[in-house]
Amino acid sequence: MSTKPLPTAPLRRTPLYDEHIKLGGRMVPFAGWEMPVQYKGVTEEHRAVRTAAGLFDVSHMGEMILSGEHAGRVVDHLVTNDVKKLEDGHALYTCACNEGGTILDDLIVYRIDARQWLIVCNASNRDKIAAHFRSAAQGHCSFEDASDRTAMMALQGPKALDIVALAGGDGPALRELPSFHFRDATLANVRCTVARTGYTGEDGIEIFCSPSDAQRLWRALVELGGPLGLEATGLGARDTLRLEARLSLYGNDIDETTNPIEAGLGWVVKLDKGDFVGRAALQRVKDEGPARKLIGFEMVGRGIARHGYPLLDEGGEKVGVCTSGSPGPTVGKNIGLGYLPASMAKVGTAFQVDCRGRTVEAVVVKTPFYKRA
Repeated sequence: MSTKPLPTAPLRRTPLYDEHIKLGGRMVPFAGWEMPVQYKGVTEEHRAVRTAAGLFDVSHMGEMILSGEHAGRVVDHLVTNDVKKLEDGHALYTCACNEGGTILDDLIVYRIDARQWLIVCNASNRDKIAAHFRSAAQGHCSFEDASDRTAMMALQGPKALDIVALAGGDGPALRELPSFHFRDATLANVRCTVARTGYTGEDGIEIFCSPSDAQRLWRALVELGGPLGLEATGLGARDTLRLEARLSLYGNDIDETTNPIEAGLGWVVKLDKGDFVGRAALQRVKDEGPARKLIGFEMVGRGIARHGYPLLDEGGEKVGVCTSGSPGPTVGKNIGLGYLPASMAKVGTAFQVDCRGRTVEAVVVKTPFYKRA
């Protein structure tokens, strides 16, 4: 028998790979892609987004399009939130669950019009979500995985809309775009679609365009934003930003072993909207109450909680697990998310984190850790 390791698939590269190299991006494997984890440094990039703006490459995300008379009904059946309430040009955050009520992925659904719907999913779940939606669409509507013909970037921070206004075209008008709305636009002579959504806790936009136009638009935004403090921003700062804002990361805080109610996402579960995949299981969870809850915590003692670290009760017994943890550059504390028994989820509850064999005191706190003014 051969002892040679099995070949692994080569890492994919986004249309902006060359731009990351030019800017000194440190590239790492992520969800099958070669992505920048940082450029100048995680803390510097994090602070740029909080005080000015950051530009992220999110072209690795998945984009699915469902079209046809019954497309909206198919989407509504597959997600927990009520997409029937959406109007043209509106978007919402939701989860897609399996019949057991656990999370296949968290998504943003965009209603282009009554017959066209865009679904944006996490890069790590693209194949799974594509198969899930394609199967449900059969015989009801058309389905396309449009990920390979779509580039995507996020411009986030308090000066994001000032910067995009400098890009000409429809840039100045985007100040009037409400949160979780989207529209077609021209920026720096590039046709694109702009959504006022994001994953940082700051105001800003996400931009969809053709891969062939992505470099031109990225360069224009970097050049226009530089004098206003914009920094190219990698996965490292994206993670610390979303953690401070208490936004869940699939694969850490939520996955197919967790349900939206215990994960603090009960607000996207509309049990009264009609039947949907996972509804019966989620109704049981709501009726009985979740056995555990995803809580936010601060480290009281010296130490940083990391994904997978055990959470202990006052007697030293393991009662939960840390799902995300890091220093919070804006809040100035070591923070984390983790699952604890529902009886220990109250703000102010003390517990311990097993940091590689060393126990460090922590306390449950109110989240989000950071909220912009």
